[in-house]
Amino acid sequence: MLVDSNERQRPIHAAPAPAEQAERRVISSSDLLQGAVEVLIDHGGETYRLRQTRSGKLILQK
Repeated sequence: MLVDSNERQRPIHAAPAPAEQAERRVISSSDLLQGAVEVLIDHGGETYRLRQTRSGKLILQK
């Protein structure tokens, strides 16, 4: 139980999570790359390059 500013004992509830958090999706890097080392991603008219290094890390470049 938390105490409010008036020192009364009552539960204080956290604000609900933003709507965008509830709608987040998890996409596997293997689904994005589909066996390739590199893919190009179009976002807002710009092209980004997502590349997997030899050590398995991901690099995103504009």
